Amino acid sequence: MVDDSRYVRQVALPEVGVEGQRRLGASRVVVMGCGALGAAAANLLARAGVGRLVLVDRDFVERSDLQRQALYDEDDVAADLPKAEAARRKLARANPDIAIDAVVADVDRGRVEPLVAGADLVVDGADNFDLRFLVNEACVKAGVPWVHGAVLGSYGVQWTVVPGETACLACLVDKAPAAGVVPTCETAGVMSPAVAAVAALQVAEALKLLTGNRHRLRGTLVAFDLWANTRSEVRVARFTGDPGCPVCVEGRFDRLEGRVGLSTSVLCGRDVVQVSSPPGTAVPLAAVAARLPPATRPTFNAFLLRFEVDGCRVTLFPDGRAIVQGTADPARARAILAKHVGL
Repeated sequence: MVDDSRYVRQVALPEVGVEGQRRLGASRVVVMGCGALGAAAANLLARAGVGRLVLVDRDFVERSDLQRQALYDEDDVAADLPKAEAARRKLARANPDIAIDAVVADVDRGRVEPLVAGADLVVDGADNFDLRFLVNEACVKAGVPWVHGAVLGSYGVQWTVVPGETACLACLVDKAPAAGVVPTCETAGVMSPAVAAVAALQVAEALKLLTGNRHRLRGTLVAFDLWANTRSEVRVARFTGDPGCPVCVEGRFDRLEGRVGLSTSVLCGRDVVQVSSPPGTAVPLAAVAARLPPATRPTFNAFLLRFEVDGCRVTLFPDGRAIVQGTADPARARAILAKHVGL
């Protein structure tokens, strides 16, 4: 049911109206990543009245996030909250009339399809190419539109993929850039107004799709640099050559089927190794914390366990995923977890 007092300004738009608002309320949107872009987009979607939001993120809130990730504050840092859960709590207060699910997990090929299944739309809040390629395959396979966005420094880009109608990410980029070739948010920084601008473009496209105004989609990839005052648009053609796009033309899903993809990943802006356990792993955080020596200074809540050892800071999640900060050596990270956690 439309809440006239909450959505009155939005319903007044001829492009939305009562029917468009009803469609929003019946929609399920997955926000894949709740960092700068994902948090900004989720905020706009929640306030617009999207009926169910699924917020997915593997990371936790740190003080360095607060410059550009507008949903979080110092209390979230002090509470060691995962970003997905912190975002859920904030948005539930902003709009208690919608359903919001927090999924604290690393999205791999085993998890991405169940998340996308049944969604009306996926919003790109990823911080790496590998996840975007995985989302692209899952969305094309399921026929679910997704709105791509990315920010680096003062530069932003946004593009909308509608399976069966537009090109997909694999038409535009055939593989992820090699490590070290593309700057990261650590080396290039992130300008918060660029985040807000890209998120606004993403959600504008999302609202067009969700309210039944697909004919109003922009149809181009837009790129801009707020500091250099430049802007460009390009229409991306579906790659139908011989061979055509492996994903949206030939129907190959190499990442989903495990033929392509990384077994490890690097989080944006940190010297860190992430170690993932097999799907279905469950770690009793309280029991692990009780076994750790006091010198490791363990702290835990329902969402994560944190301790310090061998010059590294370890964050362990209930699904067996661990973030080991202070080393770039996967072997050392695995050794620390084997010794202190038993993974």
